[in-house]
Amino acid sequence: MKSKILLFSALFALFGTVATAQSFKEANAKDIALFPQQNEFRNTLNLSGIWKFKLDSLGIGEKKSWFNGLKNNRSIAVPGSWNDQFDDTHDYLGITWYETETYIPEGWKGQRIFIRVGAATYAAKIWINGIPLGQHEGGQLPFAFEINSLVKWKANNRITIQVENILKPTRVPTGGAVQTSFFHNTPATNYDFFPYSGLNRAVWLYTIPPKTAINDVVIKTGFLGTNGNLEVKVKLDGATADGQITVSGDGKNIKLPVHFSGGSGTAMVKIPNVRLWSPDDPFLYTVEVSLKQGGKTFDRYVTQTGVRTITATNKQVLLNGKPIFLKGFGKHEDFFISGRGTALPVMIKDFSLMKWIGANSFRTSHYPYDEEYMNMADREGFLVIDEIPAVGLYFHGDTAALKLRQAQCKKDIEELINRDKNHPSVIMWSVANEPFGSAAFQVQSSSTPAANSGTERGMASLGELIQTVKKKDPTRLATFVGVMGGPQSWLTLGDVVCINRYWGWYIGGGNIPGAVKGISNELDETYKLTQKPIMLTEFGADANIPGHSEQPKMYTEEYQRDLIKAYLDVADSKDFVFGMHIWCFADFKTAAAGMRPGAMNYKGVFTRDRQPKLSAYYLKSRWNPSGK
Repeated sequence: MKSKILLFSALFALFGTVATAQSFKEANAKDIALFPQQNEFRNTLNLSGIWKFKLDSLGIGEKKSWFNGLKNNRSIAVPGSWNDQFDDTHDYLGITWYETETYIPEGWKGQRIFIRVGAATYAAKIWINGIPLGQHEGGQLPFAFEINSLVKWKANNRITIQVENILKPTRVPTGGAVQTSFFHNTPATNYDFFPYSGLNRAVWLYTIPPKTAINDVVIKTGFLGTNGNLEVKVKLDGATADGQITVSGDGKNIKLPVHFSGGSGTAMVKIPNVRLWSPDDPFLYTVEVSLKQGGKTFDRYVTQTGVRTITATNKQVLLNGKPIFLKGFGKHEDFFISGRGTALPVMIKDFSLMKWIGANSFRTSHYPYDEEYMNMADREGFLVIDEIPAVGLYFHGDTAALKLRQAQCKKDIEELINRDKNHPSVIMWSVANEPFGSAAFQVQSSSTPAANSGTERGMASLGELIQTVKKKDPTRLATFVGVMGGPQSWLTLGDVVCINRYWGWYIGGGNIPGAVKGISNELDETYKLTQKPIMLTEFGADANIPGHSEQPKMYTEEYQRDLIKAYLDVADSKDFVFGMHIWCFADFKTAAAGMRPGAMNYKGVFTRDRQPKLSAYYLKSRWNPSGK
């Protein structure tokens, strides 16, 4: 009997290990270079809808093989954050499980089939029909895996995705670190927005041709006089083929062959009498890449791009060789119930309101936005500062943890540029928002060893990230956004200087004349140090609704309006200021904190449900008086 028990224990240990110690490959950034596209050679299937959902607060799901089918589950909308869809999940950031089932069309046989997750915040694992597929870390960027070997034909295929958003100092953005009096939040974020979690963007199945396929299209634009230049680099997955580039638009239809060597080929396209892309005329050319063998086309991919250049002098940013002034906002993907989940009607409304107010730009604070935001910005002529999720960074403490976080930042840069590289709206990459040399929002004397160590580490870290950007994409500007009280030496690192300043709010609150003096002096000192054009990427004040007073007082709409006006007037007096982004476009949800009544940030010039405050009407009168 004893021998049977020992044998059973050995078998249980063996098979238990097999069941729980599963192998997951890492997502490859090259697989997200092209958004899924439907045509005669490629197929797509959007899996958005109602999925099964289950919390795993004890972390037992993998051991109990939940990937073989969720039981005692509930329904959840995908895309959408889990936090506000249920009463019991608002502050929950632990392990969760998603499941859906789908047939894969018979017509997809013989094709290479992929799954693409638009965003899983923060870390995800995927199983197909109970078999482990892959994993990805990083909450606001897509990832993809090939699934051919796991597909069942003429049967439902079960897709299971485990997602968790546990706050850790090694993650981007950071969380769970030692908090300061400024940020003492629940949940314990090191940043001032709510950590919405889950499958926040669409999940797709898609196909590409089986043997050779277009894997990437990289477009660089320029012009000389009236002639436009497109450098179109095509990368292949598979054997070499014959290729053709077709550029059309504005009455033109230019075709050129592209020859491949080592899996890539480049064509130089000349466009006579080119129509340049700009906020005033956001014209897009269509670029079609096709592959042929024996004169027969077997793959095709179509995208759009605008011909434009972006450069900087010591005082100005130049779009197409002419000075451009950025007017607009920092904003958030944030709305009732859907959280950070893709909400296309809200996106359309936001663009409409930004045009109504006269804005020409925005920053993707503080993470990459849904790809439809970028497509919309291309079409509507908005200039975009595209930002990785590196907010709440600090540079003191465990060096091993800092190295892990730095590696994640570099991974985010690679994925972001792979995804957004062809958008003419993107004029600048931002590698961080409000990093600090010490703990988040904890100003230390520059004479202390800890502060010096953090400043030096931050200088090296941010410098490495900016150089990573410039190596991968030298055609755009690179920057980071500096915090009030942060090391001034860091501001020399980017092509331009971007800073957030809150004179008249967090410093000298209630004193607008003092704010004018403070920001004016600081701008002059910063320019003297850097000799680079400067942009205020955040400034503003909370205004609660309703909130009015005869004399402008803090938290009233009148104070918010007057403080914004004062900042804009100061900027107009400085010839080295190239842009002003108000913080922020609309009120948004935050973690619970003493400084955030109702767990809300009320600095929006619109309410969370997109109603204009006095500041919105003032900005329209200043930025768009004609109403066009």
